[in-house]
Amino acid sequence: MLDKELRSMIGDVKDGRMDRRAFIKRMAAVGLTAPMANQILAIGGVAMAQSPNPYPPTKRGGGGPLKLLWWQGPTLLNPHFATGTKDQDGSRLFYEPLASWDANGNLNPILAAEIPSVANGGLAADGKSVTWKIKPGVKWHDGKPLTADDFVFTWAYASDAATAAVSISTYADMTVEKVDGLTIRIQFKNPTPFWANAFVGAYGCVIPQHLFAEYKGAKSREAPSNLAPVGTGPYKFVEFKPGDLVRGQINPDYHMPNRPHFDTIEMKGGGDAVSAARAVIQTGEFDFAWNMQVEDDVLLRLEKGGKGKTIYAVGGDIEFIAINFTDPNTEVDGERSSMKTKHPLLSDPAVRQALALLVDRDAIRKAIYGRAGRATANYLNGPEKFVSKNTSWEFNIDKASKMLEDAGWKAGADGIREKGGKKLKLLYQTSINGPRQKTQAIVKQACQKAGIEVELKSVVASVFFSSDVANPDTYSKFYSDIEEFQIPMTQPDPALHMRRYISANVATKENKWQGQNFPRYVNKDYDAAIAAAETETDPVKRAALYIKCNDLLWKDTVFIPVLHRLKVEAASNTLRPAISGWANETDNIQDWYREA
Repeated sequence: MLDKELRSMIGDVKDGRMDRRAFIKRMAAVGLTAPMANQILAIGGVAMAQSPNPYPPTKRGGGGPLKLLWWQGPTLLNPHFATGTKDQDGSRLFYEPLASWDANGNLNPILAAEIPSVANGGLAADGKSVTWKIKPGVKWHDGKPLTADDFVFTWAYASDAATAAVSISTYADMTVEKVDGLTIRIQFKNPTPFWANAFVGAYGCVIPQHLFAEYKGAKSREAPSNLAPVGTGPYKFVEFKPGDLVRGQINPDYHMPNRPHFDTIEMKGGGDAVSAARAVIQTGEFDFAWNMQVEDDVLLRLEKGGKGKTIYAVGGDIEFIAINFTDPNTEVDGERSSMKTKHPLLSDPAVRQALALLVDRDAIRKAIYGRAGRATANYLNGPEKFVSKNTSWEFNIDKASKMLEDAGWKAGADGIREKGGKKLKLLYQTSINGPRQKTQAIVKQACQKAGIEVELKSVVASVFFSSDVANPDTYSKFYSDIEEFQIPMTQPDPALHMRRYISANVATKENKWQGQNFPRYVNKDYDAAIAAAETETDPVKRAALYIKCNDLLWKDTVFIPVLHRLKVEAASNTLRPAISGWANETDNIQDWYREA
């Protein structure tokens, strides 16, 4: 193989255009072993995701305390109300799904006795049903048995609009029936190529019927278990201080042999990403810190002679600037950013397109994210077969200025462009976090040169990502003009990631702002393409439909992608966390351990 071709392939792996497995297969075709292929990638600067050691512990417990640092602390512990990753991760310490995604994007059975397939009879040939067998002998933390009834109830609970679950879109278009005490069948209305959605991953956790039955529907927020979970997971609930601390202890009846390794678990919230990185890598106060939103040069300095390291995993995560299609400053029927309004400035496509030209992705990557960022024009950045080649991006202040000028936005005496008595003044919000706030500053400077005045707002992360319906500063209420953050892609399929932005999923007062379409984007072509993709069984046609959806988001400038972000965590030198780019950090928490 020519050096040029090899370098190109390594670059494709680094940028997410080729996954590690595909690279290894290519290397095997020319006679190289998998370890040698991985070594080539390492030399080329492609970081390995941290995964379990081939020699895991041989007994349950004995690992002492596991101290986790989530600088955005969980605010509730019900996985079906988890609007932010922090709440999903906190809930996952105690609740479990049928399966999770491993580092290679494969399904890993958790509560499932086996992964459904055509061969074992779990998958119907017509794509309209999947049958899951539940692992026998699993108990809830209060000693009651886990049965098929709990799964049927979880489906009914999450799909009830009155419950206002964030997972409603996952469970709404199906029925779940009990086959026997340890078997369920999911029936889909149409052929469903991506069947591993319900009861898998972030929104897949099952909740106990005997504790939530009284709280289905309108009373859902009153359930005591929203803050004191009783699950089936490797750790049993001990204490929860919202936004601050979650504590658990080993589940002696856990259903997996030799797991968990740790005797207690603590998830500490609050602070900021830099102090979290320092507390793991430099001082060793904690074993693991989540989501290292820290400038790369800071991480490199901390890694020199420290007690820990950064670890990376490639998935489809995207850091973006979202556009508000509604008016955040006009209240209609007691609701701001109402669907009954249009944004007075951003409803003009020229303004949205000009903003996209004013985001200097290269400068942001080089100055802030370094190893953890890849410039992109796409909202959907993986797996490779779903990545569009039709989009492009550029940073060009002169071109943005001309675009605004041609659209009638003329510079006033103060240098700020205006049209029809409306000045180009925007409120740009994000969560308090170093890289995002530095990104804000870079974008603001470019906007100022183009005649757009930008006011910056930073909200405490625990508030910004809160599910509190009384909180005016959540990202889902979107009471600003533009906002920046990241939505993790928690499965190696775009179905859930892209379904967020259908018109039926808009965040409104009526659904307690739990709808995932927070930009309030409405496009019939997008809705139709998503609907078609969700029933298309031909993989090539299905990929083309999701690429079309990505291209519509790009064409309509719903988002301005900043960077395709690698997952970056901090871990002590002896910790062996099981981290996947296609799953939440705690989705495989039962497999974590510490080397002696």
